[in-house]
Amino acid sequence: MEVDVRAIEKEDIKKYRNMKIAISSKSNVMSSELDTRFGRCKYFVIYDTEEKSTTFIENLAAEQMEGAGPTAFKQLVSLGVKKIVSGDFGVKIKTLCSDFDIQLIIMREKHTIEDIIKLLNH
Repeated sequence: MEVDVRAIEKEDIKKYRNMKIAISSKSNVMSSELDTRFGRCKYFVIYDTEEKSTTFIENLAAEQMEGAGPTAFKQLVSLGVKKIVSGDFGVKIKTLCSDFDIQLIIMREKHTIEDIIKLLNH
C-alpha cells in the first residue's frame, strides 16, 4: 500500500509508521522459537512498533478440529495486527490477508522471538 505522505494530516502520520506485528511462537518467552504453524501455534507475540513492547497471547484456535487458521486470523485482526510473521500460511489465510491489507512475512529458518524482533527493528 503506497501512501502519499503530503496528503496526510500530521496527526494521521503515526498510524502509517506504527503498527502491531504478530509472530507465531512455540511458547510464551522471548527465547522461544518461531512456530512454523500459523493456525496451530501455541502463542502469538504481539509486537507494538510504537511502544517497542511485546505481549504474549494464547492462540485460541490452536486445538480446533477445523478452521484454526481463519479463527486465529480473526483473533489477530481484532487486536489491530497489520503484519504476521510465521513459517507458512494456508491459502485461506493468504486470501484473508489480501482482503484486509495485512502483510505476511514467511520465515523458513529457525529464529527466536527475540531475534525476529531485532530484525524487525532494522
